[in-house]
Amino acid sequence: MKRPKLKKASKRMTCHKRYKIQKKVREHHRKLRKEAKKRGHKKPRKDPGVPNSAPFKEALLREAELRKQRLEELKQQQKLDRQKELGKKRKLETNPDIKPSNVEPMEKAFGLCKTENKAKSGKQNSKKLYCQELKKVIEASDVVLEVLDARDPLGCRCPQVEEAIVQSGQKKLVLILNKSDLVPKENLESWLNYLKKELPTVVFRASTKPKDKGKITKRVKAKKNAAPFRSEVCFGKEGLWKLLGSFQETCGKAIQVGVIGFPNVGKSSIINSLKQEQMCNVGVSMGLTRSMQVVPLDKQITIIDSPSFIVSPLNSSSALALRSPASIEVVKPMEAASAILAQADARQVVLKYTVPGYRNSLEFFTMLAQRRGMHQKGGIPNVEGAAKLLWSEWTGASLAYYCHTPTSWTPPPYFNESIIVDMKRDFNLEELEKNNAQSIKAIKGPHLASSILFQSSGLTNGIIEEKDIREELPKRKERKQEEKEDDKDSDQEIIDEELDEKSSGMFAAEETGEALSEESTAGEQSTRSFILDKMIEDDDAYDFSTDYV
Repeated sequence: MKRPKLKKASKRMTCHKRYKIQKKVREHHRKLRKEAKKRGHKKPRKDPGVPNSAPFKEALLREAELRKQRLEELKQQQKLDRQKELGKKRKLETNPDIKPSNVEPMEKAFGLCKTENKAKSGKQNSKKLYCQELKKVIEASDVVLEVLDARDPLGCRCPQVEEAIVQSGQKKLVLILNKSDLVPKENLESWLNYLKKELPTVVFRASTKPKDKGKITKRVKAKKNAAPFRSEVCFGKEGLWKLLGSFQETCGKAIQVGVIGFPNVGKSSIINSLKQEQMCNVGVSMGLTRSMQVVPLDKQITIIDSPSFIVSPLNSSSALALRSPASIEVVKPMEAASAILAQADARQVVLKYTVPGYRNSLEFFTMLAQRRGMHQKGGIPNVEGAAKLLWSEWTGASLAYYCHTPTSWTPPPYFNESIIVDMKRDFNLEELEKNNAQSIKAIKGPHLASSILFQSSGLTNGIIEEKDIREELPKRKERKQEEKEDDKDSDQEIIDEELDEKSSGMFAAEETGEALSEESTAGEQSTRSFILDKMIEDDDAYDFSTDYV
């Protein structure tokens, strides 16, 4: 039984144990020294150098110094080369305009690659470059594939670009319903029936994980009976190949096919799926393709990748949120996510994100942040992080949502019956219908209950002409100047108040007693005006709001 009120045993080591350990350590060191003596110490021998009696000593020493200098220069050169390579890699990461080596001669042959544009690309506005590249693609193409997101096909159509293609002459326009595995089959069929009244429409599902040719063949040989991953399966490829092949046979010449569309609809993924190689850069971020890229599919068909459309700021807030690339437009996540949330069915959103009912977007983002464990310091829900999460999911290729087709079909004003007939000519439409039916049957889409109903805002207006972009820039500058002027006026008022308070405090005693002399008042007024002018000049470098709070 333990005695009460006794201290715990000390954790200190006994002297007997400590001395025993020290003795063992000494014996170990002695043993190591003994073994080292037996082996013998091998000290590094110093270089004796060139003896004085050696002939041509000075010449040898000079040669040795020169060799040393060359080695140092070589090291410096290698260091500079490494730095240049790192700089190039960083530029490629920020501006991923990678083009394969086998494509460059093709671009030179077609006259599509211009070094002057590359040199000016850093100086010019990115939006203007996008417009220039898009015009080049339309001019060089015989067939233009407009890629649409099957979740909102009407919102992915740009009337300005379609009108430009119609006016350009003998060019064919084909619609590609990509991401068709993210909408219910009934909705996909209704959209196909609606769109094929105007233009030839292909149901497509691009593979999101394209591999190198060698890797694919090895995998097929190794696992012949194994089922591939869902992300690697491509649907609608055969139908598109046959459609382009039939048009090429009727033309009797090699054709160029341009791929256009809004950001993140899957233009580059479609090209990679057709080629079965990673020819174009694809990723989660929007607007990765920044310049046109020529990819030869075979000897007769060449496909051209293009940068995305520029969204007009006159569109609705939901269209701007879904169609504006983050790399070009400065997207505010709270505004963008709130606009998307306003167009979605609230009941289905609650079921999808497993949150209770909400009254406004801020309440929803707060509950979503708490649900996902997104907290800031002090346990405050990260509302902005939740808004970014919702915005990234709706612009990505994982969330299932759909839009209803319009109740009545009305063609756009730039289309008439003769143009519709001309667009469908030279295509094997019967074969296309069969392939579309096979693709719809093979695709495993989500159920209506598990997908969210979204109210489309209609056609999305785009910018093609550079002059329309130039008009936006002065407005922004005027706004910035007005904001600066307002800030300066407010800062000047604060400074005047503070100086008045200080002056009243400093000269309170003198005002009660004696009057100030004329010379002193003139000097003080001049110093005060000088201080004010100096403060207003340095307004950009100095923040008065923080100093005078």
